Amino acid sequence: MIYAIYVLLAALVVFFAIRLSYYVDVLDKKTNISGAFIGGVLLAAVTSLPELFTALTAVLALDKPQLVQGDVLGSNIFNLSVIAVLLLLYTKGYKKAKLSNSHLSTVCYGIAMYICVLFAIFLQKDIALGPININIVTIVILAIYAINVKFMKSDDSVSNDAEDTCSLTLQQVCVRFAVYSVLLVGVSIFLTHVTDQISHELNLGSTVAGAIFLGVATSLPELSASYNLVRIGNYNASFGNIVGSNLFNFTILCVGDLLYTKGGIFIHEPQVINLIVFGMISSVLVIFLIKFKEKAVWVKLVSILI
Repeated sequence: MIYAIYVLLAALVVFFAIRLSYYVDVLDKKTNISGAFIGGVLLAAVTSLPELFTALTAVLALDKPQLVQGDVLGSNIFNLSVIAVLLLLYTKGYKKAKLSNSHLSTVCYGIAMYICVLFAIFLQKDIALGPININIVTIVILAIYAINVKFMKSDDSVSNDAEDTCSLTLQQVCVRFAVYSVLLVGVSIFLTHVTDQISHELNLGSTVAGAIFLGVATSLPELSASYNLVRIGNYNASFGNIVGSNLFNFTILCVGDLLYTKGGIFIHEPQVINLIVFGMISSVLVIFLIKFKEKAVWVKLVSILI
């Protein structure tokens, strides 16, 4: 029964994410907001809401900080695998597509955040902010994310010139976008509890369970949204969604560090180090995908490597 519930919740996540991706594409056509910002910040933040609320549940309700690390780092690797699969399937369309300049810097900021997490794990330098103690790396990660958001907001290197065929008004689109976001959050909270039960039943460690069951399930919004955006031809928003979600996910570690009062959120475990190393390697390979996007052979080779 518990596995059936897991599958049902995962299916709901997919459905809500597809609807959200559709409304994001409409927003891209109806507004003058930078496409990089819409895909890399707005959609990325929404499709990362499952990671955020599962982290809150893991820390506040389950007292399992390992789930947070496994979820975030596992989700990031899965997200980059989504890019790889999509580019293998749609190499020709990707070759002709235009990508915002900020996507490359977003990936580089992501690599910097991986390095920050390594420092947080090995150095454990805490500072006091009133009644709470947080790792100094938490502040650095939040600062890096803020810088990247500011850069994406001003990035108008790519504009969506596709015709707007949606009959909904901008206000109606925003309301629907908000409703599906709330539904996605609700499903995510239940998904955390189900994953914790599965980890006990299968006798898995919390980090492994977080990386496999939470990492994959909470990445289904990125998978669904990115596939749907590619299918309708909006490669820029799709790519931005993935790399932007990965960057946002690191801020979830910061939220966990702020809220977890029984110790640090950055825990030294072999599985965590593996997730960081493979995540960094995949991120470096994504840089090659961006730099050599017009060379189909390179795109396919690098995608396979990822």
